[in-house]
Amino acid sequence: MTGKIDARLAELGLELPDAPAPAANYVPYVQSGDLVFVSGQISQSKDGLIKGRLGADMDVAAGATAARACGLSILAQVRAACGGDLDRVVRVVKLTGFVNSTGDFTDQPKVINGCSDLMVEVFGDAGRHARAAVSAPALPLGVAVEIEAVVQIK
Repeated sequence: MTGKIDARLAELGLELPDAPAPAANYVPYVQSGDLVFVSGQISQSKDGLIKGRLGADMDVAAGATAARACGLSILAQVRAACGGDLDRVVRVVKLTGFVNSTGDFTDQPKVINGCSDLMVEVFGDAGRHARAAVSAPALPLGVAVEIEAVVQIK
């Protein structure tokens, strides 16, 4: 039997990836009380890493697509933390997004909207969250975006 959120994902035509394994000495998420802290998820798709630098070789639309991919990985990690049941999500509390960009690029919020919009599409009002969107001169493996999350579960 699928839950409400699984049905919503299917309705949106979205398939979550397997929860990505950590690339170094950390865990993919930590639960403390009713909060799940998801480690930074880098932009990747089934075709591999989504690399690029905003303001140089990648535009805002491509950056937002990369951020949406980070969001799918965040959802996969939260699903793992919830034992497969995304209906346990009470609220997306906060996202922190890092955008690989040039020094003069100032549309980081528009890029991270790719992930923010996904959270609202999937969870409705419970997907609305606090957020930071900042620039970085480089990100791991040359990816375009990395996003971490805090999610409240029951």
